Amino acid sequence: MKGDTSTMHQRKFGRLQLCTALTVAGLSLAGVLAGTGTAAAAGTSGDEQFRPAYHYTPQQNWMNDPNGMVFYKGVYHLYYQHNPSGNQWGNMSWGHATSTDLVHWKEQPLAIATDDQQDIFSGSVVVDKNNSSGLGTAENPPLVAIFTSAYKDASPYKGLQAQSLAYSLDEGKTWTKYSGNPVLNRNSANFRDPKVFWYDSPGGGYWVMTAVEATEHKVVLYKSGNLKDWTQLSEFGPANATGGLWECPDLFPLAVDGDPANVKWVMVVNINPGGVAGGSAGQYFVGNFDGTTFRSETTKASDALPAGTPLAGFNDGTYSGWTVNNGPGNSKGGPFAGAPAAGTLPGQNGVTGFAGAGLINSFNDGDWPVGSMNSPQFTVASDYLNFLVGGGQHPRVSDKLDNTPPPGDLLFNGFEVPDASTLADAGWTGTGDLAPAFQPSTSGGDFYIGAKRINTFDTGGAPGDDRQGTLTSPSFTLNRNFMSMLVGGGHRAAGSGQTLEVQLLVNGNVVRSLAGDDAGALNWKGWDVAEFAGQQAQLRVVDQATGGWGHLTLDHVMLTDQAAVPRSDETTVNLVVDGKVVRTATGANSEVLDWASWNVSEFKGQQASIRVVDNNRFGWGHILADEFVASPRPATPRVQTYDWLDYGRDYYASVSFSNMPQNKRIMLGWMNNWDYANNIPTSPWRSAMSLPREVALTQTASGPRLTQKAVQQVDGLAGKESYAEKRARNIPAGTHVLPPAASGDVQRIDVTFAPGSAAKAGITVLGNGSKSTVIGYDKASGEVYVDRSNSGMTDFHPLFTSVDSAPVAVDASGNVTLRIYVDRSSVEVFAQNGLRTITDQVFPEQGANQVALFAEGGTARLKSLTVTPLSQSMFQAAQVPAKNRK
Repeated sequence: MKGDTSTMHQRKFGRLQLCTALTVAGLSLAGVLAGTGTAAAAGTSGDEQFRPAYHYTPQQNWMNDPNGMVFYKGVYHLYYQHNPSGNQWGNMSWGHATSTDLVHWKEQPLAIATDDQQDIFSGSVVVDKNNSSGLGTAENPPLVAIFTSAYKDASPYKGLQAQSLAYSLDEGKTWTKYSGNPVLNRNSANFRDPKVFWYDSPGGGYWVMTAVEATEHKVVLYKSGNLKDWTQLSEFGPANATGGLWECPDLFPLAVDGDPANVKWVMVVNINPGGVAGGSAGQYFVGNFDGTTFRSETTKASDALPAGTPLAGFNDGTYSGWTVNNGPGNSKGGPFAGAPAAGTLPGQNGVTGFAGAGLINSFNDGDWPVGSMNSPQFTVASDYLNFLVGGGQHPRVSDKLDNTPPPGDLLFNGFEVPDASTLADAGWTGTGDLAPAFQPSTSGGDFYIGAKRINTFDTGGAPGDDRQGTLTSPSFTLNRNFMSMLVGGGHRAAGSGQTLEVQLLVNGNVVRSLAGDDAGALNWKGWDVAEFAGQQAQLRVVDQATGGWGHLTLDHVMLTDQAAVPRSDETTVNLVVDGKVVRTATGANSEVLDWASWNVSEFKGQQASIRVVDNNRFGWGHILADEFVASPRPATPRVQTYDWLDYGRDYYASVSFSNMPQNKRIMLGWMNNWDYANNIPTSPWRSAMSLPREVALTQTASGPRLTQKAVQQVDGLAGKESYAEKRARNIPAGTHVLPPAASGDVQRIDVTFAPGSAAKAGITVLGNGSKSTVIGYDKASGEVYVDRSNSGMTDFHPLFTSVDSAPVAVDASGNVTLRIYVDRSSVEVFAQNGLRTITDQVFPEQGANQVALFAEGGTARLKSLTVTPLSQSMFQAAQVPAKNRK
C-alpha cells in the first residue's frame, strides 16, 4: 500500500495531509512553550531515542515499502518508498541504500524521484544481463526498474496506476525514466506493485510479472521478452484473506526441505487492512506454477456455521423482532433501514463473508447515518456466543452516544462572540498566526456546538496546517473540580520536535495539556483540576506543528463537577445483561465478515439481548453483523486459518531480493502498520525495515510451509554472551528480573522453556520495573504471544496497543524455543526454529532495558537461556548516509 486505506475507502470525509520540514525556530519555541524540552532528535544520527542499531532506517524522513531489492556485483541494493521532503507519507519516490553484507547499510542519493506527472510507487529491479530491453548494451547490460506510476492530475493518465520502466547503466546509482512509459496500462486506478523475475522454460525463457488489482483481490500475471511489451498469462484470486487491499505480490520457487526433486512455488500477497493481527500483514500460498498459471494447494474452503442454536440469521427478509432505531433525516432510512441487506449496498466496496440471504449492514445512505438495533431478550444457555462481524473498527469507549455537554459553567461563552467581533475583543492574546483577530472560526471540524470555535487551521493570512502560534485566554477562577471541553484536530508525540496542544496555565506554568486524536470530529476531553481550586488560570492553545493534522479545534470549554465522558463514536456489536454492556466487539475496517466469539458462561440462565450500534459518521462509519449462534465452543476466525508470513503487527510489503547468489531466497519487510504508521513517535525519521530473513519450505503435518531465520550476517554482529543459564530450573509464579548482565536494548535472546503447570510463561524485555514488553506462551490457546500493551509509549494512536499471537505447538519434549532480536524499538520473535514469527514495534521508556522471566498460574521450567549483545551496524562513522537530493 502506498498510503493509509482510510483515505481511500468509500465516502471518506478526511484528506491526506503531508508533512513539511520543521524550522529550527519552531522546534525551539515549542520546547519553551511546553515548559520542558521534548525528546527531540539527538544531534548525531544513530543516537536518537528509538533509533534502531541494526535495522535499516533512513537518516531522516518517511519510508515505507521495500522496492527493487537486488544483488548485483557484490552489492545489495535496497530501494524503498520514500518521502524526501517530510516525515509522513507523501511525495512518493524511491529512496536507496546499499550494503555488502545485508546489515551495514549506507544511504545513497534519491534514486527515482516523483515529478509533476506521477508519484513513483512500488516495484522491482531486475538484472537484464542479456540486454533484452535494449536499454543498455551487451557490454554494459542495464539494471531495469519496473515500478507503478501513480498518475497525478497534470498527466493525461490522471487517476490511473500503470507500470513503467527506469534503467541504470552505472550499477544502480542513477536512473533514467524510459521515454515510452507506461509499458503496461489496464486503465485501472488500483493496478500496482509489479514484481518481475526471469522464468526458464523448455521453449525459451521470458520475464514474468506479478502485480495486483488491489480492490479486486487478484494477482495478475504477465509475460514479456523485452520488459516493454507484455501479454497477460493468468490471474490468481480472490483467495483466503480478502479483508483489505491486495498489494506487493511475489512468486518464487523453493525446494521442500532442500530436495531439488520436490520444488513448490510460493505466492506472497500482502494485504491491508485484514491482517491476522489487524491492519497490515502478508499472507502466502504454496502451490505450483507452470509458467502460465499459479495453482494454490493451500487455499481454504468456505466454512460452515458453528454447531449450536441459531439466535438470528436475517435470512427471511426481516429483522425478526429486533427493534431498529434509525437516526432521523436520512433519505434511505439509514443506517439500518427497515430490513436486512442482501449484501453490498450502493457506494460500498464488495461485502463478503456473510452467510445466507441477509445481514445487518449499516451502510444505507453511506457512513453518515447513525442508529442502533436491539434483539429480543433471550436466555443465555450456552458457553459461547459466536457471530460474524465486519465493517468499521471503532470500539466502544463509553455509554455516551450523544454530544450533549455535561452540567457546569461555560467559559468564554463557547466562543460565540458577536458577529463582526473577534477573540481580541474578548481579551484573548496571541502570537504569530494565532493572533486573536483571526479567531474564532466558523469552519472546520465536526461535533462542535453553536456556530463558532477555535480552529488553528483556519487562521492567519493563508489557512493550512503550517500555521503556527499561540492563543491565550483571559484569566478565570478554577471553582469546580474538573475542566471539560470539545477537542479535535491533531496531536504530536513527545520526541516529534513539535508541540500541538491545549494547555492549562496556573501561575504561568503549564500544569495540564491535551490534544486531538488526528480526527476532524471534536470529542469531550478534560482534566482533574481539584488541586488548583480557587486559583486563577488561563487556557493556552499552542500550535507549533506543521504537516498533516498540524492543527487543533477547540470548543465549549467548561468547569464541571464530573470528569468529561468521551462520546463513543463506535461501530459495535454488544451483549447487554441487566441493562449493562458486558461484552463488545467491533469490525476491522474491512467489508469481509469474520467470526467473533464471546465466552458467556458466567451469564448462563440470565436474560440478555444483543445491541448493534452505529454511532460513527465518518471513515468506516458502519457495522456489519450476521449469524448469531449460541454454541458449546468458540468459532475460529477464518483469518487465523490462513498462512501468514508473520503474526505481529509490523511486517508488511515483504518481498524478496532478486539475483541472489546460490539461489537463496531472502525477504525483507516494512516494519510498520498502516493503522498507525504516520503516528509512531520517531524523529527525524519514520519507519524501519525488518531484518532480512532467509526463507525455506519445510514439510509439516499440514503440508509444506515457510520457515524463516535472520540471515547469518545478523548473527555475525554477535559479541560475547553477556548472560547464560545452561542448567534447567523452575520459574515460580511471578515476574523475576534477571541480573544486570542480562539487561540490554540491542541484543539477541535465545530461550527454551516448558510451560509446566503455568497457564502462561515466558520472558519480558525492555523493562524498567513498571513497564515491559511481554513475550510468552499461552498453554490453553497453544500460542506464542507478544503483549505490548504496557511496553512504554502506546498512547500515540488508539490502535497501537495490542497482544499479538501465533499458533505454536510445543516440541516432542514439551518445550517452546524462541530466538528474540531486540533492537531499541522493536522485537522480532522466531518460534520453534522459525516456523512462526511475530514482529512488533515497541517504544519503551528511556533507559528501560531489564530482562525478566515470568510464570502465571503455576510453575514453568527454564531449560536454557542465553543473552548475546549485538553490535551496532547502522550510523557508524564509516556509514554516514549521503543526503537525499532530487
